[in-house]
Amino acid sequence: MLAHIFRPMALSIGMVTIDCAAPRALAEFWTRALGTSIAVDVGDFLMLAPNEEAGVALGLQRVPEPRTGKNRVHLDMTTTDRQAEVRRLVALGATELGEHEAPGFAWTVLADPEGNEFCVATGQ
Repeated sequence: MLAHIFRPMALSIGMVTIDCAAPRALAEFWTRALGTSIAVDVGDFLMLAPNEEAGVALGLQRVPEPRTGKNRVHLDMTTTDRQAEVRRLVALGATELGEHEAPGFAWTVLADPEGNEFCVATGQ
């Protein structure tokens, strides 16, 4: 009943930022993985341009503390050929952490060169 009064403002995700130790080194992996380029470089922060598939910019931000534990937020990406994409990402420097399946859906968990986890999925 009150939904029309408390309607949220229109929001969209413009960028996802990964905290890291070496933004430039990590940008080498992510630009090749996503087929994009560095759009903004201000030293301790790099922004990768969104590509047509991703639709969202990816930020890489230097932080002084190391990552501990599992990511609280991670990227979920989709592809039509998961196995081929996982092989390509591993060749670029990712580490495969595990495979999972649910009815009609499968995904592989990987980590980028700094250990940030992300998933590659496809419907079966």
